[in-house]
Amino acid sequence: MKVLFVVTSHDELGNTGHKTGFWVEEFAAPYYSFKDAGFEVVVATPKGGQAPVDPNSEVPDAQTAATERYYKDEEVQKIIANTQKLSEQKADDFDAVFYPGGHGPLWDLANDKDSQKLILDFYNSEKPVGAVCHAPGVFKNVTFENGEPFVKGKNVTGFSNTEEAAVQLTDVVPFLVEDELQKLGGHYTKTDDWGVHVVEDGLLITGQNPASSEAVAEKLIALLKK
Repeated sequence: MKVLFVVTSHDELGNTGHKTGFWVEEFAAPYYSFKDAGFEVVVATPKGGQAPVDPNSEVPDAQTAATERYYKDEEVQKIIANTQKLSEQKADDFDAVFYPGGHGPLWDLANDKDSQKLILDFYNSEKPVGAVCHAPGVFKNVTFENGEPFVKGKNVTGFSNTEEAAVQLTDVVPFLVEDELQKLGGHYTKTDDWGVHVVEDGLLITGQNPASSEAVAEKLIALLKK
């Protein structure tokens, strides 16, 4: 079985002069969950090539067994340095799609037409869609043919307003994931800041924060093995 990971190409943290990108743990933990379960993983970004890493995800406090494995894994480093182009990916070629977070997706993937089409193609083909932390923000502009928002009426989670406040980026991000999911008509729930919280609603599986990333992957794997 084959899973598409869609990763951000965006590396500027608003107008702060700081860098952003994808969150290493939110890529690494799900990546190894899928690989160890025998899945093939393809990584794509809007621009292709090197995917930018969020520097904040490389600090000592953010490291886990999965990130340690990631940094020592030459194969995965090559994959991240040479990602495929998102525009060239087709839902027909995969069994599921997964979006790791980091702040980057709020700027590029949330407004990416290729991403929006892919999400609908996967979902309409009855293939699972997963996203963790800031990545549920990629659903912002996804609408069905009837104009209804993709998340309307669905049970969802994502990075909470209180977590965004804790990292002091409330006024930097283009939108708040919790607010946006609610505005779109999603039934948003959360747990305590930095706790594990995963929500499964049919084919859509979302996780609240970095701590929830592995659990999202495990739920996707369980769904695919049914």
